[in-house]
Amino acid sequence: MIRILSVPTFAMALAAMILTATVKAGEPKPIAAEPLTQRHAFDGDVSIKITQDLEGLPEQAISFDDASHLTVVRFTIQPGAVFPWHTHPGTVLITVTKGEFVFTFAKDCLDRKYGPGDALVDPGDTVHTALNPSRNQETEVVAVLLGAPAEGALTIPVDEETNAALDAKCGIERNAG
Repeated sequence: MIRILSVPTFAMALAAMILTATVKAGEPKPIAAEPLTQRHAFDGDVSIKITQDLEGLPEQAISFDDASHLTVVRFTIQPGAVFPWHTHPGTVLITVTKGEFVFTFAKDCLDRKYGPGDALVDPGDTVHTALNPSRNQETEVVAVLLGAPAEGALTIPVDEETNAALDAKCGIERNAG
């Protein structure tokens, strides 16, 4: 049986998944997801090609013959909060609107640092994590998910064992609460 999640349900599921610390009453969640759109379909046939050449990784070329759907989500990340290791079924264009943001691919464990006004590409189907390195300032990013499926999960977490192994390999520290 396939479970279909609406964008608000997805946001709630993602928020539950990314809680890495106990939240006391009245405190914000470590990472909050706010859908800014539903999943929208492009009018007509839309194909997209994105190439990216990042230090530490081979050049990546992402091509969609059918970009089909897109959705936009704003993430508010509290100081020190870390996303679990995960992938996406489509490509994600991310812009940092507030604070500091560190993005790390499992393949090379290189911390790529971004600030307000910076943008990055997550090609999709690539295991990664991200975090707010600040001790006292929230980070806010807006993510545009391209080629998102019409239904189903937009974030695919790795299992707990793989998550722990990648944390160890890449030197990721998570707050225990």
